[in-house]
Amino acid sequence: MATTGTMHLHRISASLAVFLGLLNIFKTGICDEQVPLILWTSEGISLQGQSPPAAGHIVEQQQLASYLEKAVNEGPRNVVLFLQDKMSIEDFTMYGGAFGNKQDSVFPNLEGALMSSSSPLVLPAVSWPASNAVIGQLQDQLETSPLYMDPDTLSQLRLNASSPALLVFRLPYGIGADLMSAKEILSGNDEVIGQVISTMKTQSVPYTAIYTALRPSREAASLSMEAGLGGGRSLLQARGGYRERERERERQRRIKDRAGIYGPVEFKEGEETCILLWAKSLSVKILRSGRWEDHDLTPSTFGEGVSPKLHGSSCDKTKARLVLNYENVLGHRSFKLIFAMSQRHYKVSARRWFTLDALELEYDGTKAIFNGSRNIYAPAEYSYRCESVTSFRWPLLVPRSSKDPANQWRVSLEDFQIQGFNVSGSEFSYASDCAGFFSPGIWMGLMTSLLMVLVLTYGLHMIMQLRTMDRFDDPKGPAISVPQTE
Repeated sequence: MATTGTMHLHRISASLAVFLGLLNIFKTGICDEQVPLILWTSEGISLQGQSPPAAGHIVEQQQLASYLEKAVNEGPRNVVLFLQDKMSIEDFTMYGGAFGNKQDSVFPNLEGALMSSSSPLVLPAVSWPASNAVIGQLQDQLETSPLYMDPDTLSQLRLNASSPALLVFRLPYGIGADLMSAKEILSGNDEVIGQVISTMKTQSVPYTAIYTALRPSREAASLSMEAGLGGGRSLLQARGGYRERERERERQRRIKDRAGIYGPVEFKEGEETCILLWAKSLSVKILRSGRWEDHDLTPSTFGEGVSPKLHGSSCDKTKARLVLNYENVLGHRSFKLIFAMSQRHYKVSARRWFTLDALELEYDGTKAIFNGSRNIYAPAEYSYRCESVTSFRWPLLVPRSSKDPANQWRVSLEDFQIQGFNVSGSEFSYASDCAGFFSPGIWMGLMTSLLMVLVLTYGLHMIMQLRTMDRFDDPKGPAISVPQTE
C-alpha cells in the first residue's frame, strides 16, 4: 500500500516538475521570441543526464546542436520528431493542467511518455531559428534523409534498431473564426503523439522523441497578465519599463528576421549556378475520400542546413529543368516536383522572355502536369516573383486537361521567386513582379473618384441652369400683365 502511494506521488512530482519548469521560464523569459523543446527516450532506455539551462536562459542553435548530438550518440538512433507549426510556453500553462487541474490537461499522452522515460529533457526557451534547423541538424548527425509520416503510414513501415531513421510528424496549429480552438488542436496533436508511441511500442523499436515547433504561437504577453502574476507593484514596474522592453523586443525582432532568412535552392551545372528557386512556403494537397490532405514541403526544401536532392535537373541556353526529389509524401514513396522552363525571342517585343512551361508532380510512376506558361513569364535576364502562386485560389497554375491527374492536386507557393537563365552568382537578378500596375484596390479607388466627379459635375451643371425672375409683383400697384407671347 505504501509502495503504491509512493509511486503515485513520484508520478505526480515528475509531471509537476516538467510543467513547473515551463511555468518558471514563462515568468522570466520573453515568450514571443522562443518555442519550447521536449526530448525523451522510449521506456527502458536511459541516457546520461543532460543539465537543463538556467531559468531565463535562451537556447541558441549551437547549444541546441550539442544537446541533440549527445542524445543521438548515446540514445536510440531512431528519432521521432513531432514538429508543430506553432507553440509557445502559454500552451502548456493554459492547457497542460499546470495549476492543479490535471483532469483538464490536453497532454495526457505526452505526460505519460515523459513520466515513463528515465531521462527526459525540457528546454522551455529555444530560439525559433534554432528550432527551424532541428531537421537539418538531425539529418547531418544521423546521416539519413527525413521521412515525413503520419500515424497510418507508420504502421506499414518496418524499422530496425541497428539502422538510423528520422521520422517527422507535422502537427497543425491554427486559431481563427473558421478553425478549431487551440485546446482542441493541441488535444488532437496529443492523440497523434499517443498513436505514434503506441505503434513504436508494438514494433519494439527503441526511439528518441522530440516535440517542438517552428514558430511561437503567442506574439506578446499582455500587461494585465503580468500584473496578475506579479501583483500591483509588478504592474507599476511593467508600465515603468514598457519603453525599454519595447526597444529590446524590436531589437530581438530584427535579429530574428535576419536569422530567419535562408538562401534559395541552387542548381549548378559544373561550377556555375544556372537555376535559383526560393519560396517562403511550399505545400501540396491531394483529394482523397472527399477531403484534402496536405503536406508542407518547406522544411525539406529550404532552410539552414537543408540540402534538397536535385538529381534529374538540367539547364542550357534555351531550356531549364529543376527537379526536387522527396520521399514519403502523402503516402507516395517517391515524389518529384519539376519546374520546366524555356526561353525564346519574341519579335513583337524585340527581346527574349522565359516562361514556366509546366509544373509537374511525378509520384510512383504517375505524372500530374500544371500549365504555367500563360501567367508565369518574365524577361530572360530577369527573375520572376509573385506573392502567391497557386492552382486553386486565383490560379496561375492550371491543369493541362480536364482528365489530367493534376485535377486531384493543389499546389501552393507563397512569396515565390525563380530564375532559370542568365544567373549571375548566387543572387537573383532584378525581379519582374506578377502584380500589375493597377491592382483591384486602385481600380476601386479610381472608379469611386470618377463617380463622385460625375455627380459633382452634374450638380454644378444643374445649379448653373437655374434662372432667377427678372420681374416682381408689387402688391400696392397694378398687377403685372405678362403676355403669353413672352
